[in-house]
Amino acid sequence: MTWSGTTGLLAAGAGPSPSPSPGATPGGGLLGNTPTSLTEVQQSANQAASWVDQNWQDWVAGGVRIVFVVLLALVLRAVLRKLITQLISRMTRSTEESAAITGRLGGLLVNAERRRQRSEAIGSVLRSVSSFVILGTAALMVLSALGVNLAPLLASAGVAGVAIGFGARNLVTDFLSGVFMILEDQYGVGDEIDAGVASGTVLEVGLRVTKLRGADGEIWYVRNGEVKRIANMSQGWSTATLDVQVGYREDLDRVQTVILATAEDLAKSAPWDELLWEPAQVLGVESVAADSVVLRVAARTMPGKAGSYTRTLRARLKTAFDEAGITLQHQSGPASDGPAAPAAAPGAEAAPPSALADPDSPQSLAARPLDTAAPVAPQPRSGSGSGAGRDLGKG
Repeated sequence: MTWSGTTGLLAAGAGPSPSPSPGATPGGGLLGNTPTSLTEVQQSANQAASWVDQNWQDWVAGGVRIVFVVLLALVLRAVLRKLITQLISRMTRSTEESAAITGRLGGLLVNAERRRQRSEAIGSVLRSVSSFVILGTAALMVLSALGVNLAPLLASAGVAGVAIGFGARNLVTDFLSGVFMILEDQYGVGDEIDAGVASGTVLEVGLRVTKLRGADGEIWYVRNGEVKRIANMSQGWSTATLDVQVGYREDLDRVQTVILATAEDLAKSAPWDELLWEPAQVLGVESVAADSVVLRVAARTMPGKAGSYTRTLRARLKTAFDEAGITLQHQSGPASDGPAAPAAAPGAEAAPPSALADPDSPQSLAARPLDTAAPVAPQPRSGSGSGAGRDLGKG
């Protein structure tokens, strides 16, 4: 293949070279094949012009197609991002309006700031996904317009996707679980949750891992795909439950009056005038024993304040019971008004019965002492006392 001057260089950079001139020297270098006459120069220029005239329409059509694809992708991406932003703004505005209408209780339940953060996170995810899909499709169309064969690329991408799907299925599961957790607003930063595998305060919510701070200060990294159930103790309200024990013979109506009066005084004091949502109620008798009766008291507080409320109410009830003379346990007295029987020695009631208690038992008879005071039978005498003595002396 021969080249003719600068025209040959231009043609070589644009596409197939024109046919060699009749007088060109074969086998020469790029700079060694120069036209030797004006006729050869004219032939080379005509061939280059003819080649450009044949291909310029394809170049223009391809360039227009590429520009159209790029502009369409950018316009579509901008429109989708605008729609997503308006949707998120509408969701945030509707949440704030509902919080203002429903009052304090509804505001705490809805938590406008929390919903706003969640909406922004959802909008960020949607915008990223839409940009990836639109720009990726536009890039493939541009490569196709440039004449690149997309079949090997798509086949390689398919194989790689299958391999990644099998090898990183846990990662995909964690990611999808994280997306749905954010969409459904199951928990957020600062919530006290029980995720089954761990419990604590949420420090960070990611699309793959949730970070918790445990009760002892430890940090748990929980994969979102491993969470099967979630108990959120920071949403809605908390129920404070307190069991109050009084004596068996106490007047229950009087005890309930004291409990409700004490709980009402506590509800009027700070900070419980804001942290307590509903006044305390005596639900009734929880259990009855031989010496006491247990009453159950319940109240609705802000999330996470139930423990503090029960401790404070228990301390105040102790003071109120002391002032009202209410005992916590009934002390059983003697059966009669006579003098009390002497207290038995410790462990006497628990001692087993003795076999010696029965005087006719073989053990009692065997343990009976010998009777040394019994009279001795008299000895028969042959004579008088003195004769007997004499006889004894003689003998």
